[in-house]
Amino acid sequence: MRTYIKQSLYVVLFFLSAEFFSQQSITGIVTDNSKTNINQVLIINVSNQKSTLSDASGKFSIDASEDDELRFVKEGYYRFDKKVVNENFNTPLIINLEKVEIEIPEVKITYRPTGNLERDSKHLNESRKVVALRSELDEYMKSPLIDALPDNTVSKTFKGPDYGVGQVSLLGVLDAAVGLFKKATELKITKADYTETQNFIRRVKNEVDLQFLKKYGMDEERIDKFLVYANDTRMMAKKYRKNFKIDVVEFELRAAFAEYKKTNKLDSI
Repeated sequence: MRTYIKQSLYVVLFFLSAEFFSQQSITGIVTDNSKTNINQVLIINVSNQKSTLSDASGKFSIDASEDDELRFVKEGYYRFDKKVVNENFNTPLIINLEKVEIEIPEVKITYRPTGNLERDSKHLNESRKVVALRSELDEYMKSPLIDALPDNTVSKTFKGPDYGVGQVSLLGVLDAAVGLFKKATELKITKADYTETQNFIRRVKNEVDLQFLKKYGMDEERIDKFLVYANDTRMMAKKYRKNFKIDVVEFELRAAFAEYKKTNKLDSI
């Protein structure tokens, strides 16, 4: 009987020690879109139910095993989930949380009665005369003009000599020349054919930072699919293939992605 109890204790201690040594420490730092460190972020290991908070510098440390799921939660930010892989035990994690867009509700200010009849009457029901007068004024302002307006010009009798008569305005000529030059140098927006569209998408992949797509687990094929979607919905090749500005193109891509992820299932990594 004693031998059986000893063997059972050895088995329990073996599993406990295996569980203890399989737990390792994951370290990292939490930032926002502007690379500012975020403190008091709740980090939860969903697999073992352990949790911690990031410190004043946004740094954190938590026990975890490979394939555990870490969850990062902060009020005012989107929740972020991270699956632990073996490499995370050697290199600190850098977690980026995105802020939640907050819509400020419209505030309607209403008058609160004070109990003073004379004062409250000015803010509540108006007299019939005032209502009628306002109605007449509204109709008058909306009615077409009947009386002719006076000519707001100075009579020739009171005008001095016009030294510009018969002379060419140098400023006017320069303005006209500048306008013609701008019109001649502006790139015309024309529809892109298949080859131009493919060249534009290839240039986007080579020159624009598409890291914000890869963090949603998008591989090369899914990125190509999104770029075709962005081009079709925002006519990007048509507008920017001749005037390619990286910051403008990236802004258009992010705007298209905000709509794209509403209808397409994406995985954060």
